[in-house]
Amino acid sequence: MSKTPSIIVPARLASTRFPQKLLHPVRGKPIVLWTAERIRAVAPEFPLYFAVDDEALERCLSEAGFNVVRTRPDHPSGTDRLAEANAAIGASAVINVQGDEPLVTGEQIRALAAGLSGEAAISTLAVPFERPQDFANPNQVKVVRDRSGYALYFSRSPIPFVRDAGGQVDAAWLAQNPCYRHLGLYAYKADFLRAFSGLEPGFLEQIEKLEQLRAMEHGYRIHVGMTDQATIGIDTPEDIGEFEARLPSV
Repeated sequence: MSKTPSIIVPARLASTRFPQKLLHPVRGKPIVLWTAERIRAVAPEFPLYFAVDDEALERCLSEAGFNVVRTRPDHPSGTDRLAEANAAIGASAVINVQGDEPLVTGEQIRALAAGLSGEAAISTLAVPFERPQDFANPNQVKVVRDRSGYALYFSRSPIPFVRDAGGQVDAAWLAQNPCYRHLGLYAYKADFLRAFSGLEPGFLEQIEKLEQLRAMEHGYRIHVGMTDQATIGIDTPEDIGEFEARLPSV
């Protein structure tokens, strides 16, 4: 088993809010290739693979020179897909970047790897909220941590709930009282990945639709590192405009 963490990107075409988004062209290039080229440029020291369940994605990535592992189409989560892929790759740790995160940074990827140095089975990242509308947005997942940097809970609801303000906060309050947005970036120790698919889906996971809660419900610890570099996750067609605005002018 390789001692160097591998980056594995789980990629599938099914998407409720944005069907076939990974193949959606931005300036003539599919989103998944924007992500692939970004990872290769900012973190070349890590082996890079894509775990796909679709021939179109496999062809798109393979023809561009990226390593692809074909996985079953019926995995209930991206983490299950990673586990199948790593059974073939054999990395001691896996860094998971989402296929719809085309602005991931090398600093973030290296911070994820560093987060596995302690007792955590999983490492992830968070960034402070700045805008109250983002804090209220259920598509932007919130996380609260203990004093050692380990996750206490993840939710789509605004947490912590500010009782004295009736749950209504403004940008000034957020600047004085940091609340954290979870970034959809993870690293896993290989033994956790092997165990994950055998864990019974959690009650909280099924309600919130956040698979990291399955790990927490089964007693695994998640380290949450801080970053000031927010990524742009493309969840809906409306997010394309924000991504394009961050690209260099042509």
